[in-house]
Amino acid sequence: MSPLSSTAEPEVEAAVDELRQGLVDVLTAELGDALVDHHLRVGDDLWVRVRTDAWRAAGLAVRDALDCEYFCYLSALDWLPSPFGKGEDDPTEPPPERSTETKQGVTGGETRFQLLARVVSPQQHVGITLKVDVPDDSLTIESWSSVYAGANWHERETWEMFGINFTGHPQLTHLYLPSGFEGYPLRKDFPLLARLVKPWPGIVDVEPMPADFEGDAEGGE
Repeated sequence: MSPLSSTAEPEVEAAVDELRQGLVDVLTAELGDALVDHHLRVGDDLWVRVRTDAWRAAGLAVRDALDCEYFCYLSALDWLPSPFGKGEDDPTEPPPERSTETKQGVTGGETRFQLLARVVSPQQHVGITLKVDVPDDSLTIESWSSVYAGANWHERETWEMFGINFTGHPQLTHLYLPSGFEGYPLRKDFPLLARLVKPWPGIVDVEPMPADFEGDAEGGE
């Protein structure tokens, strides 16, 4: 058969992101098997999950070994499916069936709560999102406040809204809620009573347009 008549598909070279793969390689060298998993989206972004006992070490590694000097944010994820459904569900219809399986998203996980932090290297113009499992039995993890000063406020908010403790934080005090407030408003099982009474953002109240009066249409009174 002539090469010109061949129907074989040409080989497509797999896309490579040398910059972000290089970050993974350096972190692997720094953390060893404490780097549990990673997800690299070529030319776009990078997620890395680290072992719980290596959370602070991971912060030091991205700061010092990857030159990620800029701290963006730190917060928590509650992967528990909401027992109250979704705000956009139509309250006049039977509730739809939903999976109750906990899925931890990109790079996986083994606990209900995870921390995530975003840092950026201004020199390399690249960012990385780090994730870590928070132990279900203690809800406690090391603080990044001595690694990135900006983490102080974010950890206070996470402690207040999710009930996650940070060992080594200098002052876990309330930012928004009164000191006697009970519960953690950003947990999926915290009842937001205003939404239970009136779903939001769900069925939007739309007032009907004013009717055209005959007099207006004819230019009368």
